[in-house]
Amino acid sequence: MKQAIIDLGTNTFHLFIADKSDTDHQTLFRESRPAKIGMAGINQGIITDEAIGRALDVLSYFREVLDQYGVAPEQVVAIGTSAIRVARNQAEFIARIRQETGIQIRVISGEQEADYIYHGVRAAGALDDRIALVIDIGGGSVEFILGNQQRIFWKQSFEIGGQRLRERFMPGDGSEPISAGSIRRLNDFFQEKLLPLANAVHQYQPAVLVGSSGSFDTLVDMWYKQERGYLPPPNYTAFDLPLAEFYRSYELLISRNHAERMALPGMIELRVDMIVVAVCLIDYVLKACGISQIRTSTYSLKEGVMALGVIEDQR
Repeated sequence: MKQAIIDLGTNTFHLFIADKSDTDHQTLFRESRPAKIGMAGINQGIITDEAIGRALDVLSYFREVLDQYGVAPEQVVAIGTSAIRVARNQAEFIARIRQETGIQIRVISGEQEADYIYHGVRAAGALDDRIALVIDIGGGSVEFILGNQQRIFWKQSFEIGGQRLRERFMPGDGSEPISAGSIRRLNDFFQEKLLPLANAVHQYQPAVLVGSSGSFDTLVDMWYKQERGYLPPPNYTAFDLPLAEFYRSYELLISRNHAERMALPGMIELRVDMIVVAVCLIDYVLKACGISQIRTSTYSLKEGVMALGVIEDQR
């Protein structure tokens, strides 16, 4: 049975089409495209007219792909996350998308988003019996989950995603390297906003940080290109990223401007600016939580929705 999941992220829209059986799925199509619906409006709680136009461009293309693969409307679930969740013009945005593409958006809470991400990461085989701190850094929100392969112990979504952080702490067009002062202000901001995380980490003592998709995929790509000269195999879904390799990339990313970051092996246009504030957050979390092991999962929200059978539930 063909099923499709659209993840409408604040920075990037993702389309995932699979042939699903009772026990497994076969990927038929997977693509991510920048929509940047949070640009210039995320911190004001608005999706701008320009952002709506970009969203319609991407979703019109996704609509063509869905039709090409013969995916029935009832087999499509489109998930709206942070930027749509907090937008004052949410209803207008959803209506425009449905009117012009036929795609019906389901807006989920941050807690539901964290739950889907956990199940995606678990499906990737990135968890074991140890308690892990799962982190998913989106453009609008960041989800933290404490859990192992058996269960979730704690989860929370924070509206501190990469687009919000960029607009607040990297003023201008982001073409210059981030300043030491901006990094200090970021760390102060994280310390203030992430107090609930600090309390949960103190209680559950995670042994490993597990990064979900996004910037973590790019960090793995940078590592493979540096060490081996090629990108990781597409059939791998979980990686152990050496701590020293993270910090090699961290130093490169915070010390270079946009053009220099773009020239780094493994970098992609989709991540070149957002990854700067993302690695600052990862650095803060590693140090604040006393974690020295990083694992990554290429699976995230989309695969969690698939694993949980959400499409079957909505029929």
